[in-house]
Amino acid sequence: MSRNPQGHGSNAVYQRLRDRGYQVYAINPKADEVEGDKCYPDLASVPDGVEAVVIGTRPETAEATMRECDDLGIRYVWMHRSFGAGSVSDAATEYGRTHGITVIDGGCPLMFEPTADAGHKMMRFVFTRTGKVPKQV
Repeated sequence: MSRNPQGHGSNAVYQRLRDRGYQVYAINPKADEVEGDKCYPDLASVPDGVEAVVIGTRPETAEATMRECDDLGIRYVWMHRSFGAGSVSDAATEYGRTHGITVIDGGCPLMFEPTADAGHKMMRFVFTRTGKVPKQV
């Protein structure tokens, strides 16, 4: 989660999932609170554990997050990408897949039901054809 949420994809994903009733946790080692919610410094600090992760950081930090997911037994990871490189890292993708993690390396959870909106559906249509949304996981 970004402390400066304007235009940051991970914050938009967090808000939408939270607003739709999903249990979400804000992770940022430099913040105590984000979006009005308690923020945890890392995945291991979440009291009840984590089932799945959306990585919304710079690509160069994605592999460290993927390794943390593996250490904690988290088996579902989505690296967010819409415009540009997003959070996708080839090294993180390879590490995750070789360690039994289901990795979605691109696109945005908001492009798919049940959280999709018209704008994200349009982006999904375009980005699937340009390779920014994987055709296969």
